Amino acid sequence: MHNSTFAVPRENRYFEDYVVGSTYEFGSIAVTEEEVSSFARRYDPQLFHIDPAAAINTHFGGLIASGWLTAGLMMRLLVDNVVSGVASMGSPGVKELRWLKPVRPGDELSIRVTIREARRSRSKPDRGSVGNFVEVINQNREVVMTMQSVGMYLCRDKE
Repeated sequence: MHNSTFAVPRENRYFEDYVVGSTYEFGSIAVTEEEVSSFARRYDPQLFHIDPAAAINTHFGGLIASGWLTAGLMMRLLVDNVVSGVASMGSPGVKELRWLKPVRPGDELSIRVTIREARRSRSKPDRGSVGNFVEVINQNREVVMTMQSVGMYLCRDKE
């Protein structure tokens, strides 16, 4: 089941609104050379992230974004569009994160999120966990990053 948006806005979205099998697409967010270099100088100062001229001579053939910047941009799109604004309880972590293709300045990224599981807690029935598969997609519709994650949400129906 493919949707462009949730039935309920994030300001009123609870555990029950994450329907297993639903897929959503959101975006886009631009990748700029300044952001690529600035982020890398601070957090991931590898040559192919910080120096456009030197990056040409690497196996990437030019400047690429740190995978961690790509993950940060993905997180921004996820929080703005998927994560509940009222019921999010954070995440216990991710199961898998994969960088599949380089992200370059000038790319426009979007996300596709598939709800893979939703389980209400037996010990704390006021909340549940939602398992997502997130794909980061560039302007050419190429998947550049994937992530399996789990989010914890309060339930609307407290049982």
